[in-house]
Amino acid sequence: MQPTRWIRCALAALAAGVICAPAFAAGGAVPAVWVPRQVQFVYRGFTTRYSCGGLHDEIVRLLTRLGARDLKVREEGCVYGNGRPEPFPGVSVSMRVLIPATRAAAGAARVGARWHKVVLASGGGYRQGGQCELVAEFRRVFLPVFAARAIDLQAPCVPYEVNPGTYLSAEVLEPAQARAEPHQSLHRSR
Repeated sequence: MQPTRWIRCALAALAAGVICAPAFAAGGAVPAVWVPRQVQFVYRGFTTRYSCGGLHDEIVRLLTRLGARDLKVREEGCVYGNGRPEPFPGVSVSMRVLIPATRAAAGAARVGARWHKVVLASGGGYRQGGQCELVAEFRRVFLPVFAARAIDLQAPCVPYEVNPGTYLSAEVLEPAQARAEPHQSLHRSR
């Protein structure tokens, strides 16, 4: 290829890249897509016992903080009912989460997103000290479903002891435009 022809090709490619560059590059935005996810979770803690309704409410609270949409949480493993603590309460979760756009997500509508730090457990008080095992299990089971990064878990869990100091934070993607309303279903079903 002649040098002038090579230069013209390089300039044409550069111009095309500048013109076709996605709008997401401005302001630190990331191209992302909403994808469906399903998770089965059974709580197996020793220190704190949950009723099915109590576990349902905690999981909804944590997933909502992470930005899950179209959230449906169904209680499972409920033996006693009536708000009594269960031996192994569980939930079946269906939701949509925001992940970085890749070729694997071809055809999905892309949205602009940004990384946002979310603190799920702040380490203070008796209530959160009793949630140490739940927070540790939530990190293990649910955070891999999200495009989470910079995960900071400090959970000095000792079975049968309240462990103040439990802390969990992560960076997750959120839409670049603020959400007008939460997209979730808070119904309980068995």
